[in-house]
Amino acid sequence: MSDTPDSAVRTYIRHHRTAFLGDLAEWLRIPSVSAQPEHDGDVRRSAEWLSDKLKETGFPVTEIWETPGAPAVFAEWPAEDPDAPVVLVYGHHDVQPAAREDGWHSDPFEPEVRDGRMYGRGAADDKGQVFFHTLGVRAHLAATGRTAPAVHLKLLVEGEEESGSPHFRELVERCAARLTADAVIVSDTGMWDEDTPTVCTGMRGLAECEIELRGPAQDIHSGSFGGAVPNPATALARLVAALHDPDGRVAVPGFYDGVAELTDTERALFAQLPFDEATWLRTAASQATAGEAGYSTLERLWARPTAEVNGMGGGYQGAGSKTVIPASAMVKLSFRLVAGQDPDHVQDAVRTWAEARIPAGIRHRITFAPATRPCLTPLDHPALQAVSRAMGRAFGKEILFTREGGSGPAADLQDVLGAPVLFLGISVPSDGWHGPDEKVELDLLLKGAETTAHLWGELAAALR
Repeated sequence: MSDTPDSAVRTYIRHHRTAFLGDLAEWLRIPSVSAQPEHDGDVRRSAEWLSDKLKETGFPVTEIWETPGAPAVFAEWPAEDPDAPVVLVYGHHDVQPAAREDGWHSDPFEPEVRDGRMYGRGAADDKGQVFFHTLGVRAHLAATGRTAPAVHLKLLVEGEEESGSPHFRELVERCAARLTADAVIVSDTGMWDEDTPTVCTGMRGLAECEIELRGPAQDIHSGSFGGAVPNPATALARLVAALHDPDGRVAVPGFYDGVAELTDTERALFAQLPFDEATWLRTAASQATAGEAGYSTLERLWARPTAEVNGMGGGYQGAGSKTVIPASAMVKLSFRLVAGQDPDHVQDAVRTWAEARIPAGIRHRITFAPATRPCLTPLDHPALQAVSRAMGRAFGKEILFTREGGSGPAADLQDVLGAPVLFLGISVPSDGWHGPDEKVELDLLLKGAETTAHLWGELAAALR
């Protein structure tokens, strides 16, 4: 009896496992740290390595795209059917800084395999999760007898994600015609845990600002002037105290405009996850949960907008006392946004709210950083269902759904290209992104390749 398509995929991946892991280890040896200028040449070398490897994989088009910062890699493999759907895969090839003295048990840029895991900077974030697509597409072709993928396949792998993607949106806008897609697959995310395969359905957006208040031209004596002139530190404290109401809701008028409320189905899906709050609190190094009343911890993290004080200061900070009215005070705020919120509207609302609470005699400056939009794919979207089916075939389990509480450049792809964004990742919380001893579970890495081997056929059928 001949192999079924699924068993043929597994057979191909098993036979090519050693060569695949050897290639990944070679890529991980390139210290492509985008945040450190001394590694600029390594980031370029990483892009060149990937471009060459994608060409070797079979992509007929591989290009290095320049930006004012680090280079990105673009690849394209047209389907034989000119009417096939177009799918764009996003990831990044730059990594976080790492050094042995940070607590690593081995050289972070000399990958080691121990106990079924590959340790090395970038193993999970994000080189491993980018690279499993090369094995997956080859397995897809081998199992189906195709000479090209079932979809028109594109890859965009940026080189500055770990530095905040400062040039990514401009790159996407400039190259939008080349990047046009019916769906975007983001492989820079993860699963709930080793035993619970999940698909992420969205990420929150982000707006950040710094508010600076200035009073007297210099620090002045509180005995001579206190109680008779406005104090910028006091004004700042009152401003921050007014940010939330007693129920933990953000008190900025208009902040919740457009927020997509959770459905009963979404709440039930969140509740299916094996979430243990006590364990989560230990991970958070916190003694208690807090937040908007009426929502669970996961709902607060994934589906509700938030406002956080990231840092504040003003006046004397040294030992002992110095009885002054400070000349200035400042606070840094961040706002996580959910589907339906417009970052521009939120920024305008925050500015209006803050300015209305600044007393006479206090000068102010409010500065916003570039915002990131939220993205969310509806549970019934055919592309999301295709990802879930492909993952289910690989893992042999029911696939549950999560969201991400953080933010990333995926929303720029959705915003500029107008295509739904789907998340496909196999990393797990224990992989230690950004920390010492970052690793990837090899069995899960190969399941990622198996998932993508099924995914192109699933998407070809779902998006017609």
